[in-house]
Amino acid sequence: MLARLHDKPGGSDITTVVGDFTDVDAPGGPFELVYVAANTFFALIEQDESSVSPRGRPVAVGMQPVTSAEMVTIPPGEVTLSDRRTQRRWSVELASYRLAAFPVTQAQYAQVTGRRPSSVQGDRLPVEGVCWWDAVRFCNALSRHEGLAPVYRLPAVVEGAPLGDDDSETVTCDAGADGYRLPTEAEWEHACRAGTTGPRYGRLDDIAWYRANAGERPHEVGGRAPNGWGLHDMLGNVWEWCWDVYDAEVYGTYRVLRGGGWFDEAWSCRASVRRRSHPTLRLDDVGLRLARSLAR
Repeated sequence: MLARLHDKPGGSDITTVVGDFTDVDAPGGPFELVYVAANTFFALIEQDESSVSPRGRPVAVGMQPVTSAEMVTIPPGEVTLSDRRTQRRWSVELASYRLAAFPVTQAQYAQVTGRRPSSVQGDRLPVEGVCWWDAVRFCNALSRHEGLAPVYRLPAVVEGAPLGDDDSETVTCDAGADGYRLPTEAEWEHACRAGTTGPRYGRLDDIAWYRANAGERPHEVGGRAPNGWGLHDMLGNVWEWCWDVYDAEVYGTYRVLRGGGWFDEAWSCRASVRRRSHPTLRLDDVGLRLARSLAR
């Protein structure tokens, strides 16, 4: 029946907190009360055997606020991407950044947007049925909700339009903004691999929901083992939108999807697999994961 209050000025993330804590009493069992973002949110994490992940990390349960995002600091590095269709390979150098430990849930999405677009409902299920435009608008909306500078600059007609109904290419990034954004596909693959070099970061049935074990439906986030950097559901459950255009010369404005989904065969659930989709298309196996840049 002990709670530990971690002061985390500046909105630093749960996974990297180090420092002093204040002991306070809390009814109902041992809890850890963690400061998620400055002047914004708290998360109540139960410390018992049922709330420990396979790698021993506490799993947030109970009173965790739905709009907070547990962010993992990803180390810098180089990642080599490849495209099976064109047989092209290219390398990208990455600085350190932050990536959400879980895909955005339906509860998070609903609290910020007031919408529940998913075909299968559940607060801790990953939000799906969101197009690329929905995803970038959600990033901006969540940034404003937490008092952060929005990353994406959209024309007023696009910003205020019904989510996903515009096919405009007039969106730019503010590199200096501290708000939420979509990962680039290089960031996504680097984080997915977590220092591994094979097609997956573990045995597929242990780390992912896919056609052979998902029962033809999405599952609550965090239900499978994370990778070595503490990221869950990087493979399987839902595909995740990335910032990048897939191939402008051939597919125009189509954007990149990564990760594989609950209805995909094992082949699609690999770190290197690229998929494309039109930015206004909403599918029941496509969601998103949040990223943030670190201050330079």
